[in-house]
Amino acid sequence: MAGKSGKNWPAIGIDLGTTYSCVAVWQHERVEIITNDLGNRTTPSCVAFTQTHRLIGEGAINQASINPTNTIFDAKRLMGRKFNDQVVQDDMKLWPFKVIAQSDKDYTKKPMIVVNHKDEEKHFSPEEISSMVLVKMKDIAEAYLGTEVKNAVVTVPAYFNNAQRQATKDACTIAGLNVLHIINEPTAAAIAYGLDKKITTGDVGGTKNVLVFDLGGGTFDVSLVKIGRDAFEVKAVDGDTHLGGGDFDKRMVSHFIAEFERKHGKDMSNNPRAVGRLRAACERAKRNLSSTPDTSIDIDCLFDGIDFSSTITRPRFEKLNMDLFQNCLDPVDKCLKDAKIKKSKVDEIVLVGGSTRIPKVQELLRGFFNGKELCKGINPDEAVAYGAASHAASLGGAMGNKDHVLVDVTPLSLGVRLHSGEMKFIVPRNTAIPTKMNGWITTVFENQRSVSFPVFEGERSIANENHYLGKFVLKGIPPAPKGIPQFNTVFEIDADGILTVSAEDIDTKNKKQITVTNHSARLSKEEIDRMVKEAEMYMAEDEAFREAVMAKIKLENYVYEVKKKVYDLNISQVKIDLKDKRTVVDAIEQTEAWLNWNYMFGEARIFEEKLEELKGILEPLFKKLRNGGGAIIYPKIEKLELD
Repeated sequence: MAGKSGKNWPAIGIDLGTTYSCVAVWQHERVEIITNDLGNRTTPSCVAFTQTHRLIGEGAINQASINPTNTIFDAKRLMGRKFNDQVVQDDMKLWPFKVIAQSDKDYTKKPMIVVNHKDEEKHFSPEEISSMVLVKMKDIAEAYLGTEVKNAVVTVPAYFNNAQRQATKDACTIAGLNVLHIINEPTAAAIAYGLDKKITTGDVGGTKNVLVFDLGGGTFDVSLVKIGRDAFEVKAVDGDTHLGGGDFDKRMVSHFIAEFERKHGKDMSNNPRAVGRLRAACERAKRNLSSTPDTSIDIDCLFDGIDFSSTITRPRFEKLNMDLFQNCLDPVDKCLKDAKIKKSKVDEIVLVGGSTRIPKVQELLRGFFNGKELCKGINPDEAVAYGAASHAASLGGAMGNKDHVLVDVTPLSLGVRLHSGEMKFIVPRNTAIPTKMNGWITTVFENQRSVSFPVFEGERSIANENHYLGKFVLKGIPPAPKGIPQFNTVFEIDADGILTVSAEDIDTKNKKQITVTNHSARLSKEEIDRMVKEAEMYMAEDEAFREAVMAKIKLENYVYEVKKKVYDLNISQVKIDLKDKRTVVDAIEQTEAWLNWNYMFGEARIFEEKLEELKGILEPLFKKLRNGGGAIIYPKIEKLELD
């Protein structure tokens, strides 16, 4: 395998999605999407906590209806946000699980997710929940490759701000992953498109302007990417980090809650279990409406013992969500303007994300581009992971001479707040990264001895309306009239989009800098270290749970085999006295009763000891029967009736 000896091999690509995640790897000279333990190519980004163990993926989704308050989804929507963010407050109204502020006294702190696990209330940050999903993807890859995986390229929405990107990196650290690169999801999809169409190998002449329209479960991104031979240059990005399939589901949920109340006079909105079941049904209905003109929703005993049945047509679904669908077009227009490219110069429109299957979304996008056909040639659910794995292989040297160059951009403008409150922009949005840009700042007071540099990102001219990243103070400035001291303020962004800001007094060479990691949404090193240890603890708990399950199954199989052999045995041909019969019957019945009482799983040791105890009773009897010339037993006890 090319590049297998590279220091970063094996390196995987992970699409950490809001609703579903996907993992891929470059192997056998191509990208392979890795299936999970159930054979599915995508895994739900869902984590559940029960009284005995933790579930991730399908296992979590499957028990959500009976354990809604401890089943966590949409954690990506909380990443890098503050508790008092209006987006968080709106989402909380429809989530069945509880979200609180990290500090009761300060609602500007990060949100924390509350669960009940093993009869104990626990608080998890969004990064911790996301790290659990990442661990699942890492485990899937390791099971497939048969070796430990440490390195990964992880994708984020193009419009994720600095805090959200940092939160994603923190989640990777907690999961034990070394992030080779954080890349934008539509950029990864563009790489997948370029490889699929063999643009990077020279089979297609010239370059192409490709617009990637990425509408997933929780985020929306659009990118204009110039693809040429062995090069992917992002010209502009735009989007909405809070728009996707989950929002369409919520509109349907609200619609049916209102319908239920009209029909039955009961409000189910405060019942997490009922709302959770309805949400799952609405998601299925949304998927069905992409291929059928109408579909039905049928839920037994939805609320207060009342069965609920209704239908929804595609036009009704479109009417419920038309404003959200229309909201997808504004970022497309802004992206084209920022890239300085006309609609007619866009060669391909690539659809990525499961929500792009919605016919109305496709119709609106096609209309925006004056009837131009949309490219549906790549799998919208897998394209992002596909591109991430390809880029991981390129960084790790596994692609040999097929390596490609990737030029990405910063999604938001960056600058500092002036004394007037205005935003001084230093790095314009859609600047190619990595980059290093500077601006000049001076004093506003006579004999000013220090200057603070509050750093913001966003497009508003009033700095406080933008997203605050952090600040530092340059002290020890020699007394001078206002406007005389000059400070060179430098913004440097690395390939992952992580920002470092510095300021230097030109006269004294006094310099101060900050890597923007200290804002309130960022985890401290101590918190990350604690979470890494907790993640290791949960991994140990999960392994102990698996061992207990295997030990229990081994005991159950032994009991089953003993009963089966006795069932098949012709009792009249075996000389076995009443006492021995009673011993076998009692031992099996007592073991089965014990298993029924211990169905919640304990330690593997308990089941192993029970198996040895049972064997200690039965094996001497089996040996006695063998020595007596009888057939031999590993057993169905019901047929071994007592005289």
